[in-house]
Amino acid sequence: MKALLKTDLGATPLVGRGKVRDLYAVGDALLLVATDRISAFDHVLATGIPGKGKILTQISLFWFDLLSDLVPNHLIASSVDQFPASLRPYADQLEGRSMLVRRAQMYPVECVARGYLAGSGWKEYVTEQTVCGIELPAGLKDGSKLPAPIFTPATKSEGGAHDENISFAAAERVLGADVAAELRRLTLAIYGRAARRAEERGLILADTKFEFGSLNGKIILADEALTPDSSRFWEASAWKPGGAQASFDKQFVRDYLESIQWNKQAPAPGLPADVVERTLAKYLEAYRRLTGHDLAL
Repeated sequence: MKALLKTDLGATPLVGRGKVRDLYAVGDALLLVATDRISAFDHVLATGIPGKGKILTQISLFWFDLLSDLVPNHLIASSVDQFPASLRPYADQLEGRSMLVRRAQMYPVECVARGYLAGSGWKEYVTEQTVCGIELPAGLKDGSKLPAPIFTPATKSEGGAHDENISFAAAERVLGADVAAELRRLTLAIYGRAARRAEERGLILADTKFEFGSLNGKIILADEALTPDSSRFWEASAWKPGGAQASFDKQFVRDYLESIQWNKQAPAPGLPADVVERTLAKYLEAYRRLTGHDLAL
């Protein structure tokens, strides 16, 4: 199977290409296509992970369904035979990896929930004993479980740069107090349900980020949801605070890039076959563990 790194849908207007997704305008709707591109250290690598886009899309669809009573989402259809006729000739690029979605006015803040200390949260804690201004107990380690899940917003980056963690007060200034409070409530409610599902499947949902938008006066969940690209899923049986955890993401990719001492500047290198295979296996296992089903690519 060959990795799909770039889509071409003929006369369908291309709105933009992100690190993973290609976005097209389809009448009043948008078409999100998850390619097999993979990024690390803020760069898209020269090698893709065959089937990764399908896995990400199917995981998001699973969560959209499971969370639908908590928050509405932007999904219109995910099957090519339900798409407009103009898209059907491109079924080989779209089947299993695309979503036709409603356009929403997106809020300019990433909504992050953390139940465990990791990543940028851990780095801030080491120096400040806070995460996004929230004071935490002394003595926590990298990977420690927090006393309770916390909402830690971030500004959306432009041009692929790092998102910047901000305080809740800063989020209120950007969004308004009422919207900020509701996004915090929704983020923590979704995290709570997803964390319980992960726990049932022998996984820890350490943290995750969501994007919300406004449609017809209602807040909706958009983009992707609770995939290994937007979340840290850890193996519960192997969890031990004090360092890196056994994870279901692109850790093999990061480890390889660190081993070759790449300077983290463009152009990004490619990946050897064994790193591609092991990374794909991790994504497939994440799908199987979360959904309870196998996915045929």
